[in-house]
Amino acid sequence: MERLAIILESGTTDKLLAASILTAGAAAMGKEVRIFLTFGGLMAFRKGAQEGLLLPKEFAGQEEELARRMEAKRVPHWLKNFQDAKEIGEVHLYACDATMSLFDLKKEDLVPEVEDVVGVATFLNAAEGAQTLFI
Repeated sequence: MERLAIILESGTTDKLLAASILTAGAAAMGKEVRIFLTFGGLMAFRKGAQEGLLLPKEFAGQEEELARRMEAKRVPHWLKNFQDAKEIGEVHLYACDATMSLFDLKKEDLVPEVEDVVGVATFLNAAEGAQTLFI
């Protein structure tokens, strides 16, 4: 089975959406996907953190317009893409243990799609040989 590993460091909507679309596409192609959530990527998966848009500086002030366009074009929320990907394929989301510790987070603070908290060595072992993306 082909595999994809994503290290998701960014918590901005554009990067979360890109990672979720890549994940769903890979799952639909029958690839196993493992995602390592760290820093901003992890913070986006805290319960209640999915509301609104968080955009990079080059899109400052365009949040309302982009939200309107996304709704009009029926662009699914990035979390919905991850949920759908988990339903159609073998997709695993892991929280970075060091980031969890840094921000005093517990697994219960995260959405249920995050299945485990692991260290970098555990993730790298699980992702060995996979095509790897850093987002």
